[in-house]
Amino acid sequence: MGRRSFAVRDIVEILEHWHQGRSIRKIAASLGVDRKTVGKYTDAARQAGFIPGQGPGPAEGWAAWVDWVFPGVRERGRLHPTATEFQAHQEQITTLLQEVTPTVAWRRLRREQGLQASLSSFRRHLRQHPSEQVRRSQITVRRPDPPPGDEAQVDYGFLGMWLDPWTGQRRAVHAFAIVLAHSRHLFGQAVFRMDQQAWDSCHQAAFAFFGGVPRRIVPDNLKAGVLRPDLYDPQFNRAYAELAHHYGFLIDPARAAKPKDKPRIERMIPFIRDDFWRGRAFSSLPEINAALVTWCREVAGQRVHGTTGQRPAEHFCLMEQPALLPLPAASFELASWAQAKVARDCHIQVAGAWYSIPHQYVGATLEVRLTSRLAQCYREHVLIKTHLRMAKGQRSTDWADYPPDKAAFFTRTPDWCRRQARGLGPAVATVVSGLLDDHALHHLRQAQGILRLADKYGGARLEAACQRALAFGDPAYRTVKTILERGLERQEEASALPLLTAGAFLRGPQELLAVVDGPQAGVGS
Repeated sequence: MGRRSFAVRDIVEILEHWHQGRSIRKIAASLGVDRKTVGKYTDAARQAGFIPGQGPGPAEGWAAWVDWVFPGVRERGRLHPTATEFQAHQEQITTLLQEVTPTVAWRRLRREQGLQASLSSFRRHLRQHPSEQVRRSQITVRRPDPPPGDEAQVDYGFLGMWLDPWTGQRRAVHAFAIVLAHSRHLFGQAVFRMDQQAWDSCHQAAFAFFGGVPRRIVPDNLKAGVLRPDLYDPQFNRAYAELAHHYGFLIDPARAAKPKDKPRIERMIPFIRDDFWRGRAFSSLPEINAALVTWCREVAGQRVHGTTGQRPAEHFCLMEQPALLPLPAASFELASWAQAKVARDCHIQVAGAWYSIPHQYVGATLEVRLTSRLAQCYREHVLIKTHLRMAKGQRSTDWADYPPDKAAFFTRTPDWCRRQARGLGPAVATVVSGLLDDHALHHLRQAQGILRLADKYGGARLEAACQRALAFGDPAYRTVKTILERGLERQEEASALPLLTAGAFLRGPQELLAVVDGPQAGVGS
C-alpha cells in the first residue's frame, strides 16, 4: 500500500484535539492515525510553547501555524500500484470473502483473475480495509457511557412527505437529531434542505435548547449520497470548523460504514418518525419545529430509558447540564464556504453573483466565505478581497483590481477628466471641457488621450499646445498631438496674413448696371 500523506487540515485536527487535553493514544484511535505521527506534530507544538488544556492556541489559528512550521505539506499522496490493483478487484474480493478464507481468496484471485500482489500484501490490504473482511465476527462490545457533558452524537434522517397547505405541493421533510451520550436527552429539528446553513443553524438551536455545549460531537461520516456535497468534503467543511471553534467543541466523526461508532443516535430518527411524525398534520415548518421541541422535552425527555433506567430530562438537569461548556457571549454569524476559480475577466462566480479579484490571481482557485452581508475571498488562509454580498445575477466590480491600462476607460470618467485638466492649465481645461460638453461618451477617449500626453511631454508643453490648437480653431486630440510631436508649440504665433479683397462698389446700382451694360452695348452696336 502507498503511504498516507497529510494535508494541513489533518494536522490541524490532531493539534486541536491535543490542545483540548486529549491523550495521544485517544487521538490516534479516534482519527485512525499512528501514535508516532500524532507525537510528531504535538511535540512540535509543545516545543513552540503550547500546553495541552491551557491557554489559547495560535493567534492566527492552527492552520496558519502549520503552514509556517511545516511548509510544503502535500495535499494527497499517490496510491501504490498494488493498491490500484486491489481496487480493480474489490468486488471479487468482497464476494470471495463471504465464502472462503483470505488465503483461499488470494489463491483464486491469483489463478483466475491474474492478481500479481503477494499474500502478505493482500493480508495487509485487508487489515487496512476491515470493511472487506465480511467474515469477521459481528460481536458487539458495548461502550461505557462517557462522562457528563463530554459527548453528543448527531445524525440526519428522513421523516416523510408533507403537504404544504399554501402551495398544495408535497415536500420532503428531514430531521436533524442530536442526543447527549450520557443522559440520552434528545433534541430534534425538521428541515426542508440538508445544506450547510441548515446544519450550522440546527447546531445553534440544539445548544440553545440544552443551555450549553458538549465538549465533543460525533457526526456521521456524511457523503454526497446523504447530504449535499457543500456540507462535507472528505474532511471538515470550513464553516463547520468555524462553528466548532466559536462554541469550543471538538468534531470527532464516526468512521465510514461504522454505525456502531455512534450507537446512541441510530435509533433516534425512527423513534422521532414513529412517535412524533406519523399520523399528525401541520400547517408550516415553524409549527412542526415548535411541536418537535415540546415533544423532545415532554415526551422523549420524560420516558424511562431502557438502558439507563432514568428519565433523560431529569438525568440531564441533575448531572449533565452543569457539566456542559457555557454558551459564548457573542453570537455566531452563519456562513457558507465555496470554491471558485478566478476567470480571465478578473471575476469569480459564487452563488449566482460575480465578484472582482485582483488581476494577479487570474487562474487561481480561491475559497470564498459567504455571510448575509459579505463575500470574503481567501487564498491559502490569507484574506485577499472583501465585497458586499450581492444578489443572484448581480456583479460587484472594483476597477482597481484590473491592470491600470485595462481599466483606464472606466476609471477615468468625464468628471475625473475635467478635474485633471483644470490642474494642468486653463487651455487644457478649455479643450477637454469643449470635447466633453459636445458629447461626453463619444469624446471621452479623446479627452483621456489629451491628458495622457502630459505624461510624455509634460504639463507645460501640453498647455502651450492646447493654446495653439485653440488659436487654430481645431482643439482635437490629433491636432494637439501633432503640435507636440513637431514642437510647434514653441514657435511664436504667426501673424495673420492680409486678405486680398476687392473694394466695394459704392456708387449705386444704376451706375453699376451702366458700367456693365455699356461695353455690351458697344460690342453689339
